[in-house]
Amino acid sequence: MDAYDVVVVGGGHNALVAAAYLARAGRSVLVVERLGHVGGAAVSASPFPGVRLSRYSYLVSLLPDQIVSDLGLRLTLRSRSVSSYTPVERDGVHTGLLVGGPDTAGSFRALTGSDAEYARWREFYGTMARLAEAVAPTMLEPLPSREALRELVIAAAGPDAWRWVFEQPLAETLEEVFTNDVVRGVVATDGLIGTHTSLADPDLAANRCFLYHVIGNGTGDWRVPVGGMGAVTSELARVARESGARLLTDAEVTSVAADGITAEVVYQHANEEITVGARHVLAGVAPSVLDRLLGRPARPAAPGAQLKVNLLLDRLPRLRSGIRPEDAFAGTFHLDETYDDLETAYRESAAGQLPARPPGEMYCHTLTDRSIVDSPTAHTLTLFGLHTPDTLFADPNARDELVNRYLAGLNRYLLDPIESCLSTTNGVPCLEARTPQDLEAELAMPRGNIFHGPLTWPHGTGWGVETDTPNLHLCASATQRGGGVSGLGGHNAAMALLHP
Repeated sequence: MDAYDVVVVGGGHNALVAAAYLARAGRSVLVVERLGHVGGAAVSASPFPGVRLSRYSYLVSLLPDQIVSDLGLRLTLRSRSVSSYTPVERDGVHTGLLVGGPDTAGSFRALTGSDAEYARWREFYGTMARLAEAVAPTMLEPLPSREALRELVIAAAGPDAWRWVFEQPLAETLEEVFTNDVVRGVVATDGLIGTHTSLADPDLAANRCFLYHVIGNGTGDWRVPVGGMGAVTSELARVARESGARLLTDAEVTSVAADGITAEVVYQHANEEITVGARHVLAGVAPSVLDRLLGRPARPAAPGAQLKVNLLLDRLPRLRSGIRPEDAFAGTFHLDETYDDLETAYRESAAGQLPARPPGEMYCHTLTDRSIVDSPTAHTLTLFGLHTPDTLFADPNARDELVNRYLAGLNRYLLDPIESCLSTTNGVPCLEARTPQDLEAELAMPRGNIFHGPLTWPHGTGWGVETDTPNLHLCASATQRGGGVSGLGGHNAAMALLHP
């Protein structure tokens, strides 16, 4: 029986980060991946001719420069030319809020009627920037205690920062700081990505999601991976292999056994059952999947709550507000995401109903990076839908109905119906939608939860990767600082082995 220092179950981007760090430190490492390729959700695909889409994960914020530097990753991550655009219709007049463009202050003034809301915006995000600068470095260190993190945040950003993010529901923070429904909604969306919750929930799930969306790399800047998300995975795989790790694909792990000292992993590959020994096992899978591999009753999986729609366009549509589409779609395009819209959609979806006006976020990768399309005029458009929990898709018609509602919602703000801009292949529109059920079937994410479970606060003990068995660690999104394309779970799992 072959034996390794470390066997990594699953080959997502975090697994590759862990494998690279450990192999570079001289450990023998085997990564076992069920699919025919590594990368998990951080991959590119070609569902339509002439395009290489970031099919699932699509932007990078939480990946620290330190990991890129440590591993020598040859990546280009570009900042988008604007931050966001939110179209607004009032009494039949179309306008909108453009943030990060040539005149953000003027856009706020035109929407709200004064400079007061923009002043509040600048003060709030100035505070969040100071919080991010203080908290981001701790993500690559052993977990601080809650009190230590509190002292760090207050020293850097003031007591309001701690209260706004860590103590009171995000709804209270938004209502305390801002007065405009549109502005509140733009801020709120960072608390709802892949998270089905009310902004007023005292459990603070929205706060935890918001925290991770504003601290990335110390700036919170969401960057576009040049070449698509597959470029990120390819680089991680290259470094892991060159460091000496063995990456085995088309190999499905069927059981894991660990007693704190030694471990065995059994997998199926090429119609053969193979058992390998290990000193340590890293689980790059969701907790309920790990339970099954260990022969334990699986803990309940938290619901996924997103609908992802990928489109290929012949041209960008014009907008009724008159804003250039190159500005409107370059950043995050907020579709029906006012504060009231978001809470209404949550209440409807929590009651088992499809949201009448489903909220979503869109962006055009090709306005920042044209390398993913072959045509000189084609554009991609990505829509990430909020408040679409997996339970809604028990109805087989829900996917198509929600896609239609999203397209109709977008068309309310367009001069050119989005359908008229879609590319076609053999007469079929270039549009694909991915539900939580699709993510479960394709990526083995229980209930399609992109975070493998509820996001957690970045304080506690240890590295946030430990289990009840000393030589079995988590290394993916379920780690206590996991979620998103960050590499943090992989880095911290590797550090827990190298620096226990």
